[in-house]
Amino acid sequence: MTSFIAIAIVAANGVLGDGEKQPFEFAEDWARYKRVTLGHPMIMGRRTHDAIGRFLPGRTTIIVTRRPETVEIPDGVDAYAVASVDAALDLAASLDDVVYVAGGGEIYRQAWPRLTELDLTEVHAEASGHVTFPEIDPTRWVETRREPLGPFDFVGYGQLATRGEQS
Repeated sequence: MTSFIAIAIVAANGVLGDGEKQPFEFAEDWARYKRVTLGHPMIMGRRTHDAIGRFLPGRTTIIVTRRPETVEIPDGVDAYAVASVDAALDLAASLDDVVYVAGGGEIYRQAWPRLTELDLTEVHAEASGHVTFPEIDPTRWVETRREPLGPFDFVGYGQLATRGEQS
């Protein structure tokens, strides 16, 4: 079974950014992001990809955009452009059993029903911006780990079993 994992840095008020950049950057977060996503497919929207500014090495990048034919993928880069989140999730699942969904807000919302885990950097400060992470419903998600690091925590969430899955 494929693990679909949302990975994000989220302000205390749920803000991811302003549509062009994220409000927080921590060296520890970037190092961890690289370590956990390396070798796995990453799904992101066109604006998130443009904000990063490059294809990240060592990962298959799947860009979701209304116009996939406009995405320029350099020779030798392991990347795809697709027209829907479902197409991206299906493609990624055919490549690996661990898939990261890397934003932005609308991509997380569309992937939400298929996500199995959340891997968040929860910042202990609010930020301004209109792009937000979906609300984490405690009837669906349970915290599985927390690593406090001063101004932020690395936090993992897993799905609670639904009634039909409980033994």
